[in-house]
Formats: sequence, C-alpha cells, structure tokens
Amino acid sequence: MSNDIQRLQTNARMSQVVIANGVVYLSGQVPDTPSAPIAVQATEILNRIDTLLASAKIDKTRVLTANVWLSDPKHFDEFNAVWDAWVPSGHAPTRACVQALLMKPGLDVEIAVTALA
Repeated sequence: MSNDIQRLQTNARMSQVVIANGVVYLSGQVPDTPSAPIAVQATEILNRIDTLLASAKIDKTRVLTANVWLSDPKHFDEFNAVWDAWVPSGHAPTRACVQALLMKPGLDVEIAVTALA
C-alpha cells in the first residue's frame, strides 16, 4: 500500500479531490446555480462529481459512500428522483442524508462522496 497522497484542483483552502491509499475523497460539492429548483441544483452537483471522479480516472460505479445535506426535508423526494436516475444499477453506495443549514443563501443541497480508485 502506498503512502503517497495526490491532491487535485487544490487551492489555499482545500482540494476538490484527494487520492490516498486507493481511496478517492471528493470535497463537498454545491451547485453553480443557487436558488434554482432542487432538481437543477442536484443535477449540477452530480455532473460535477462525474467530472471530478473522471479526473481521478474512475467513474461513479466506484463510489462507496455519499453524504448529502439538504436545506429542507421538503426537497427529499425531488432530490431522490435525480439521485436515483444518477446511480448506476447495482452500484448504489451507502448514503447519509440530513437536513442542514448550508453556508450560502439559496443552496439547497451539498454532496460529498468517497470512492475506490
């Protein structure tokens, strides 16, 4: 097992992707369009997750676990419709989904995933 740590899309505050010991960690992702409907926000995030996973040379079939933060439980069913369409059949990760006060006005969802390289 290698002790090398690879950091992708890094700035002074954080890395978008960290790869260590065969595990890929993605930072929490938020939408580009705050205040858009939850389905739009979720789709933007999941598309970005696909792109970040590709930068680590993997895809969403390798996702092990996901943490989802929703601003309001009323978004749960609509979010799940987008999520369910995104998750490949037979590759559902473990998932936690909680209500949270997100850091910027208009954000209704944030998602962080961990995957196997």
